[in-house]
Amino acid sequence: MSEALLELRNLHVEADGAPILRGVDLTVNEGEVHALMGPNGAGKSTLANVIMGHPGYNVTQGDIFLKGENIASWTPDQRARAGIFLAFQYPEAISGVSVVQFLRQAIAARKGLSELSVLEVRLDLIEWMDRLGMDPAFAERHLNDGFSGGERKRNEVLQMALLEPALALLDETDSGLDIDALRIVARGVRTVRDENPQMGVVVVTHYVKLLEEIEPDQVHILVDGIIVHSGGADLAQIIEHEGYDAWRPVSL
Repeated sequence: MSEALLELRNLHVEADGAPILRGVDLTVNEGEVHALMGPNGAGKSTLANVIMGHPGYNVTQGDIFLKGENIASWTPDQRARAGIFLAFQYPEAISGVSVVQFLRQAIAARKGLSELSVLEVRLDLIEWMDRLGMDPAFAERHLNDGFSGGERKRNEVLQMALLEPALALLDETDSGLDIDALRIVARGVRTVRDENPQMGVVVVTHYVKLLEEIEPDQVHILVDGIIVHSGGADLAQIIEHEGYDAWRPVSL
């Protein structure tokens, strides 16, 4: 049997001395979509950031494996080059750097090249913007500068398409989107998965609507830094109707 794409073993994480994750176990195989749900403050976004290697978090115990290799000590840059992609909940604006310039540098780094020509990137960029229903003028705009919430999230999907990651972490990609924008973003994610079917996806979300558009293979409930329950796509509907109270630890 081939090794898992991503495997977390007994992962404990703290920030500023305060424990956030308290023993997370998670296995994601190639081509699978996993949804991570839970109440505010449960540690969902922390988990995505820790997998990406955010320096603000300290792994105190446990391991993070990517294709069988322990990456717990790797820098974010090393993880990105190895094929981990994080779509941010609140993508940063970078004034003075166009979308095409940013992607040129990011794709070169991902492929281990010193540089790529603008023409090489632009051809792929134009093709993907067409497939994602984006205006070609988008490529010349400064990265996320003046973008609406929906434009920022679609730009993240565009980056994911061109970088061809092995593992995509979508941290509340649906945050702040109306239903029409959410469907556009979800359709973009499905289009990228059709092109890159081996890509594993971890979706961090509060809302069932996104999961109705991107049907997950498994749904995990994270409460107080621990995955307390896992199930199929129908689990999201149960959470929608019943909330998280049934899975909260009983207070003594």
